[in-house]
Amino acid sequence: MTLLAPPLVHPPRGPLPVLLSVPHSGRDYPDWLIASACRGRAALAKLEDPLVDRLAWRAIQRGCGAVVARAPRAAVDCNRAEDEVDPAIIEGARRGPMTARARGGLGIVPARTQQHGYLWRRAVTRAQLEDRLEQAHRPYHRAIEDQLGLLLDRFGCALLLDCHSMPPPAAGVPPIVFGDARGRSASAWVADEALAIARRQGFDAGLNEPFAGGHVVERHGAPARGVHALQIEIDRRWYLDGGLSEPGPGFDRASLLIEALAVGLGQALLDQPYATAAE
Repeated sequence: MTLLAPPLVHPPRGPLPVLLSVPHSGRDYPDWLIASACRGRAALAKLEDPLVDRLAWRAIQRGCGAVVARAPRAAVDCNRAEDEVDPAIIEGARRGPMTARARGGLGIVPARTQQHGYLWRRAVTRAQLEDRLEQAHRPYHRAIEDQLGLLLDRFGCALLLDCHSMPPPAAGVPPIVFGDARGRSASAWVADEALAIARRQGFDAGLNEPFAGGHVVERHGAPARGVHALQIEIDRRWYLDGGLSEPGPGFDRASLLIEALAVGLGQALLDQPYATAAE
């Protein structure tokens, strides 16, 4: 059986203490995964954050690090904790307390979507889940930990920008939503600065509503140690075409926003009194 692809890692190589995370844009679908889906690859692809990995290119070109999932979210969701399990999809899982995400069918293995209903022909065994964790999920988070460690060693601080996109949101939700786990994954000034940068780039932006951040920022953000983790959600209408599948006229503008956030927040971190540049 074909293994799930490990993440793509771009080590930081520039003057900024910034690491990007892109957990939901993986498009490397093994044949066995497609064969196990009730409605084929098209239904599974609806779980993706389309092309967000490509939005990161300007920031990477500036020398920012990045960890990019290649395994599809449908196989294993790198923005979920290992125990965020929906018993409807994991064979033998006991019913008990669940996060709202798992309860809604979007646990570590997504079980269903609103558009397509139940996704799979059969439940995932515990052994299959373990394989997916070992091949894709754990390497993803080890890579983040390793790259953040490099930044801490060099700069004394680090910013993790976890990049996502959202379907067209409800009325009143701005096109850019930042999440800092309601103040737990980053110092308040980081979110304030992110909001200011987005608005200077011409985007209306909000904080923590309706997305406060998932497992990536919850797990890796540690403001007391100088590691600030911030999630960004971008309305797909602002960078994709009318079908929400290919780059649209706003694609480069969204890429410029990611670059502006990486550069602006990275420089702001370096300007903090605790930052210590390498000799």
